[in-house]
Amino acid sequence: MTPRTALLVRHGGKPSGWVKPVTQRLAQAGIAVRDFPTRSPEACRAAIAGEGATCDLVIVAGGDGTLSGAAPALIEAGKPMGVLPLGTANDLARTLALPLDPLRAADVIAAGRTRRIDLGLANSHPFFNVASIGLAADMADALQAREKRALGRFAYAMAAARVLLRARQFHAHVEVGDCTLHTHSYQIAVGNGRYHGGGVAVREDAEIDDGKLMLYSLEPGSLWKVALLAPLFRRGQHVRWDEVRTATGVAMTIRTDRPMPVNLDGDLATSTPLELGVLPEAIEVFAP
Repeated sequence: MTPRTALLVRHGGKPSGWVKPVTQRLAQAGIAVRDFPTRSPEACRAAIAGEGATCDLVIVAGGDGTLSGAAPALIEAGKPMGVLPLGTANDLARTLALPLDPLRAADVIAAGRTRRIDLGLANSHPFFNVASIGLAADMADALQAREKRALGRFAYAMAAARVLLRARQFHAHVEVGDCTLHTHSYQIAVGNGRYHGGGVAVREDAEIDDGKLMLYSLEPGSLWKVALLAPLFRRGQHVRWDEVRTATGVAMTIRTDRPMPVNLDGDLATSTPLELGVLPEAIEVFAP
């Protein structure tokens, strides 16, 4: 077995007791780990840019925001990426069918099977999962870091309750190819991957390696109808409702009557107007 080296960059709120068992498990598979703890997604990106070229693979430990933040450096380094899910939502891990336990996720890296996945772009900002305007962006703004640390996924339910109490529809123009959609929506979500918001499916047929972006717009006349849709979101079957508009394309433009924040993989990163595109097969990732 030819020895390999891995750069482990990590950022997240979980205790670091998982680090030693993970590095030992990878060492048994012939992968020597260089541990590089950081304090921010920006520091993770800088570590990969500075050290990634000297390793055979890069392992990113953290949440979806950390992974998206690392994407530009991963593309530049050209190394396969291992994912150790340490966030609250871990939607990229769900899309890739990765175990949410770090030690079991390390077994996937040790097994050595990889696939190439797409990367979405929103005003040139990379994202793996979803770009959202409306409810999801309001939730990202309402989520408090101390709640996420203390309550995990329950923090999303608390933030959702606060957001729904003051939710209002907004008017948007969506250009997809030669078509223009005019919508009054509570939320527009554009998926590169399958999941967002802690396991909510964009659509039941969404894939992260199909070279496409998939959009849905929630357009019911009242919020109680949004609540009725909730059980269908987990399976991506909400798009079967007449009051959920959908579109698919390789590029999209979204304009709103006023600038609105855009949630990219859990973090507010840009605002409308929004130019969206996809980089097919941009990153090689270890997956089951």
